[in-house]
Amino acid sequence: MPLDVVVVMDPIASITIAKDSTFAMLLEARRRGHRLHYVIPGGLAMVGGDAVARVAPLDVREDPTDWYTLGASSLRRFGEGDVVLMRKDPPVDPEFVGDTQILSVAQRQGAWIVNDPQGLRDMNEKLGALAFPQCCPPTLVSRDAASLKAFVAEHRDAVLKPLDGMGGRSIFRAVAGDANLNVILETLTDGGRRLAMAQRYLPEIVDGDKRILLIDGVPVDYCLARIPQGDEFRGNLAAGGRGEARPLSERDRWIAAQVGPALAARGMRFVGLDVIGDWLTEVNVTSPTCIREIDAAYGTNIAGLLFDAIERGPVASSAR
Repeated sequence: MPLDVVVVMDPIASITIAKDSTFAMLLEARRRGHRLHYVIPGGLAMVGGDAVARVAPLDVREDPTDWYTLGASSLRRFGEGDVVLMRKDPPVDPEFVGDTQILSVAQRQGAWIVNDPQGLRDMNEKLGALAFPQCCPPTLVSRDAASLKAFVAEHRDAVLKPLDGMGGRSIFRAVAGDANLNVILETLTDGGRRLAMAQRYLPEIVDGDKRILLIDGVPVDYCLARIPQGDEFRGNLAAGGRGEARPLSERDRWIAAQVGPALAARGMRFVGLDVIGDWLTEVNVTSPTCIREIDAAYGTNIAGLLFDAIERGPVASSAR
């Protein structure tokens, strides 16, 4: 039975389709005969007590010069039979939070939201990993520069990052005695007003920062290792890392087994775990990527696995 797939994403005109996971989802939805609706950026709203969106009918195709067509926009009330792909990139700022609150109302009106909007509000992608301490390297989250500095001194080599970044932005590596450490901590914590995270540096990063994809808590059989290039320590593709698809290791599967069921229970239907060596570093729930790179390497259809799960129906969420 055809579904109405409503996508909330960053402007479709600016995506790179060869790397865009949301686009892979849209192609799969179209292949299955579902109706596509594109939320005009900024188009989520409340009218009276109803969650609505300004949407345009959407068609997509695998053409790098002409990949989409939009029809005339109109106001649509969310309801039964709607599957909403919430795929807007971070930051999780007040506007993002407001959109998830509207989507919570849409959920009460009968729409299925991927991923669960309350889960998106509750799960900071850096802090979320710390719900599974058995999987994580030594980590400290604090506003206190002295505590963060002591952590670097204890572990001798650490990675420092804000809680709201993405794509490798504002991530620093610092060693004990680094003359720049004070200013790094002042910048990250905004003089003690913002939380920052310190993690022990993992030398295994030279072999890649692995992105493991989970669908309803079950891992895809392959991951994408994002390998730093040149003198860069960050593996993020946005920071110039090279992607290399690989089968999951036994440790990868163990981490997925630790994390997956709890995330699925919160309505997190499509999740990306970041794993360096044997350690979980982040849990990505907002708009996980790497579908297209893994598909290209192994002939998989990860969006197809996701839509198989969606077509089986919503999963119960303990977060609601």
